[in-house]
Amino acid sequence: MGQLGNILPLLLMFVVLYFFMIRPQQKRAKNEREFEGGLKVGDKIITKSGIHGKIVELSDSTLVIETMAGKLKMERSSISMELTATLSKKE
Repeated sequence: MGQLGNILPLLLMFVVLYFFMIRPQQKRAKNEREFEGGLKVGDKIITKSGIHGKIVELSDSTLVIETMAGKLKMERSSISMELTATLSKKE
């Protein structure tokens, strides 16, 4: 009984840590991977640094976006938001 009383708080702390920190981070990472995989040529996007552009080329881990200043090659992970669906709903 004494051993269980010592281990129970440690187990409880691990369970709380898992549900409040580890699990939400895993969900966020999964959603980000799905978002990056769903990008396609022609999507209007915003990068994490705030650059607006349109995807003109895609490869495994990089993409080329066209901006008003020219074309930029970036990593897929640098894309923050996809605007094509949002813009088409407003019109």
